[in-house]
Amino acid sequence: MVRHVGHTFLDCRQGKGGHELELIIENAYENHEVFQFAEKELKDYWKKMQEKSDTLQLPGSYRLRLELAAGGERCHETEQSAMAPDGYVIDTGEQGGVIAGNNPCSVLIGVYAWLQSAGCHFLRPGKKYEVIEPLSGLEALSMSEKKTASLRHRGVCIEGADSLENILDFIDWLPKMGYNSFFLQFKLPYTFMARWYHHENNPLLPEEEFDTERAEAYTETVRREMKRRGLKLHQVGHGWTGDVIGFPAVEWKPAARKPTREETGMMAQLNGTRALFHGIPMNTNLCYSDETVMKAFTEQIVRYAVQNPDIDYLHVWLADEYNNVCECDSCKKELPSDQYVRILNLADQKLTEAGSTMRIVFLLYQELLWPPKKERFQNPDRFVLMFAPISRTFEESYQIRPEYGAVMPYRRNEIRLPVDLNENMAFLRAWQEIFHGDSFVYDYPLGRAHYGDFGYVRLAEVIGHDIERLGDMGLNGYISCQELRAALPNALPNYVMGKKLFDPSLSEERLEETYFSAAYGREGERVREYLKAVSALCSCDYFNGKGPRENRVVADRMASLEKMAHEFLPFILEHVKSCGDENRSYWIHLEYHSEYIRRLGKALFYLAAGEREEAGKYWSEFCTFLQQHEIEFQECVDVYRVIEVGQHYTGF
Repeated sequence: MVRHVGHTFLDCRQGKGGHELELIIENAYENHEVFQFAEKELKDYWKKMQEKSDTLQLPGSYRLRLELAAGGERCHETEQSAMAPDGYVIDTGEQGGVIAGNNPCSVLIGVYAWLQSAGCHFLRPGKKYEVIEPLSGLEALSMSEKKTASLRHRGVCIEGADSLENILDFIDWLPKMGYNSFFLQFKLPYTFMARWYHHENNPLLPEEEFDTERAEAYTETVRREMKRRGLKLHQVGHGWTGDVIGFPAVEWKPAARKPTREETGMMAQLNGTRALFHGIPMNTNLCYSDETVMKAFTEQIVRYAVQNPDIDYLHVWLADEYNNVCECDSCKKELPSDQYVRILNLADQKLTEAGSTMRIVFLLYQELLWPPKKERFQNPDRFVLMFAPISRTFEESYQIRPEYGAVMPYRRNEIRLPVDLNENMAFLRAWQEIFHGDSFVYDYPLGRAHYGDFGYVRLAEVIGHDIERLGDMGLNGYISCQELRAALPNALPNYVMGKKLFDPSLSEERLEETYFSAAYGREGERVREYLKAVSALCSCDYFNGKGPRENRVVADRMASLEKMAHEFLPFILEHVKSCGDENRSYWIHLEYHSEYIRRLGKALFYLAAGEREEAGKYWSEFCTFLQQHEIEFQECVDVYRVIEVGQHYTGF
């Protein structure tokens, strides 16, 4: 409900003394949680700007008005459609102006856009990594911009090992970059926090107490902070199959007990046997032709949706493993995707009866890449298609073509996952022939691939080019399945991702120039050229286990990389000593990054050269180096995940 315009006077008179420019905020929705948060952010950054700039040491006031608007016209909040793309309007001058959005989150995104225009740089998660430039004059507060997001879905999904502080810092950063969504995997994202608090893959740190009860409390804190910012909540994904058979799944670990005969009877039959797949409920498929399974599955969905009405997008996926679908006589008669759509349609009917309008996200992944032959969605408006090309290459971006050819034949429990981008597109196009509703891509450049690009510049460019093509791919957004601590040497890939998801027309070159200049000062361009050269010597695919492990080209490039990093190190050290306080952390992380890539590059050199024993030796030394420095650099690199990927994919 629109209230009368209320004035919130933010007293910012704690600067350098003298007469200071007072900020006055006129808030048309003074009791709305997101508007209250936007006020607080304006107050905090105004104070920081004032402390940095003599320009704000002037008598008088600066008046900003926050409000909802559609097409530039003020409106009631109830007039806004949940399906409308986010948009904001900024019209400010030297004495004040208006920041408006077509929903509360858009207003907040507009506030951050205005602050960035005034010289506030939000370069990575964590307020201590922000760079605030002094105002050159009050004209720097002038801005006229009207923007509408090109894509509806713009978000990140939690992965890796994360402390509560890591998650909260990332959520705080999301709207600053123009993102509008966050995905808390599973019914309880316990495993991602437990990995950190139990310090998995780092025996040098003592395990901390952490259980599901604490995970629930932390998750509630995360949800509350998302709500303050108006972010869309995605939840669950994998785990439903375990719940159906009595094994609630919050991690990819073996079950603590043996299943009963009744539970076993609901599991997929493989080679004549029904059992937990490798003992792990999360990875176990079910007998989806069984009416008992269908009933239990859909009842789980409806019960959870009704109990959690604050979820915006409920992800309903099958098991997180492939070549393990049921081989019983009934299941063999149809594709897994036909069974999947049938279950989703039944869930939709039950949700409608329960009065729930919650959107359901369905997954194109593994066996479900092959579209159904018979079944179709009865209520497509309920559903959102999510294309998850987990096996794709990140050496290049998608190319739009008139034809991509036919999908490869489906062979039950003998499928291979497509690496080639055209093969992946063939699967997406086949699904788009039968489903014409809302959709987005669920991609993985910062889930594993980024560990193979030490410079992050080439990967950021691939991300940017992918986003530019999403419209032509028929997709309306992008959720990144990724580690939250992906900022070594910096957070350029996530920065580019967020900026271009809101506006794909933004120049990649300009974004990089802005980022490096803010992070590294006058030497930003030289650092950028260095990291571009580092990227050019790297291979995302090689680190992720694609291709033969013995590779002369990779070995030669790793040798060149070590030489390049060694030669650039004195320049880094010089600026660690001479840079300003706001840039120091970026130079310190660049120094750490130099040692990181020299050590890891040496291990990769011996692996690619076919000298396994030497590779193992240097990999072990690299892991110890990471573990020893984890606390110091915890916010920029996920030690758990680097080691896990290296051991499970790279070949160490």
